[in-house]
Amino acid sequence: MALRVLLLTGWLLLGVGAAVAHWFGPGVDGRKLDRVALHVASAEQALAAEDYATAVEAFDQALKALPDGRAAEARKLRLEKAKAQMLAQQLTEAHGDLRTLVDEMAADPAADPKVLAEARSAQANSQYYTTWLMRLEGLSRDEWEPEIEAARQSYRLLAEQADKRGDGAAAAKHREDLESAVRLARMELSELQGLNLPKQCKGCCSCKGRKPSVAKGPPKKNDVRSAGGAPPLDDSGH
Repeated sequence: MALRVLLLTGWLLLGVGAAVAHWFGPGVDGRKLDRVALHVASAEQALAAEDYATAVEAFDQALKALPDGRAAEARKLRLEKAKAQMLAQQLTEAHGDLRTLVDEMAADPAADPKVLAEARSAQANSQYYTTWLMRLEGLSRDEWEPEIEAARQSYRLLAEQADKRGDGAAAAKHREDLESAVRLARMELSELQGLNLPKQCKGCCSCKGRKPSVAKGPPKKNDVRSAGGAPPLDDSGH
């Protein structure tokens, strides 16, 4: 009997110890990661429903819930949040966040090269959109050209990197993006003003969408593809 009591007491103490570890020890990170997963699931549902503002908020909550010391996961979440921001008419915020993210990852030898490439591509897209809007606002070439030049350089670098790793599809896609950026820079303002503001492609938040291909021949009025080919903005132009 004494032995049975001793064993039972031991099991109870083990149970208490596990509970303490879960709530106050390593289990705390586990609970935080559970919350992160829930927020990410909510963001994905919002994206599917095209409720982009809610998706941005959900990604933000996921970032806040993420345990300290998880830089790689945080960078992925920051990237997805920025993509959602571009769809949620928050281009200015996305543009700044992507610049910070790319600069940070480029300076870190341990950064995930795939995530860095995705961040560069998203940043170049934001620079493309920004150039479009700056031109429509009547800003001078000296003001908007650095944006589109930075986008061109990023698209060229991404195409070269894709070639080196043997990814022909990605290389072709980035070359299309590069051609789109060149066309936007060369287009007369009167041509640009005759085009509809671009509308963001539905797939780009999950990196599954493709930019519209660049049409051959002279630009046609209201033909977004001939104007640029980068993932377009929403109709409001924000």
